[in-house]
Amino acid sequence: MDRWLIHKWLAHCGVASRRAAEQLIRDGRVTLNGQPVARVPAFCDPERDVVAVDGRPAQPPESHVYLAVHKPRGYVSTVRDPHAERRVVDLAPPEFAGRVKPVGRLDKDSEGLLLLTDDGRLINRLTHPRYHVEKEYHAGIGGVIGARLVSELVKGVRLDDGPARALEAAILRRESGRTVLRIVLGEGRKRQIRRMMAALGCRVEFLRRVRIGPIRIGRLAAGQCRRLTAAEVRALYDATEKRA
Repeated sequence: MDRWLIHKWLAHCGVASRRAAEQLIRDGRVTLNGQPVARVPAFCDPERDVVAVDGRPAQPPESHVYLAVHKPRGYVSTVRDPHAERRVVDLAPPEFAGRVKPVGRLDKDSEGLLLLTDDGRLINRLTHPRYHVEKEYHAGIGGVIGARLVSELVKGVRLDDGPARALEAAILRRESGRTVLRIVLGEGRKRQIRRMMAALGCRVEFLRRVRIGPIRIGRLAAGQCRRLTAAEVRALYDATEKRA
């Protein structure tokens, strides 16, 4: 296991928030292998060191499962759908069947990166509007799109559930009578990009999510999944704390 900042490790163990954990250290209530932690920041190796608060060792939470999956088109993100023939949770390894849930949604006609986990705390952080975790998409739009329309995405358009805007938008390339855009959102409303483009008089021919916060789809093929590393899970939590 990698070294951790002690206040981050205490937060990971559910002892206190990072800020409160820093104060615990300053108050002299935190020890490392029996010795008071004298400063912030300080590091520990949880596989070798014992971090304690008021003499009680900090224990990590029950082990969770974190998966990145490349959802193909035609798969639904809902866990319980009696009419669905193909569910994204069915792409998880059999040993995790019935255990993991999708983090947010990706509509049936879209493809790309989706996270699966049984960590309810992370699910809440990545889906709650207060945290504004970035999601990046590549969208194929019918016709030739110019810079003016791209700027409209960033300035914002009005939808039936309120105004919506992209944090970033740019033209990636033009191919076969369509324009491929890079769009970054800070929220995750239902079919948001498709509705934004429709409001601007454009049609989405394909939509692929390529990034959620610090996690990128990379070379993960459609229908495949992989486990996130401990560093990637930590980066996801860090992303929610920075944006909160």
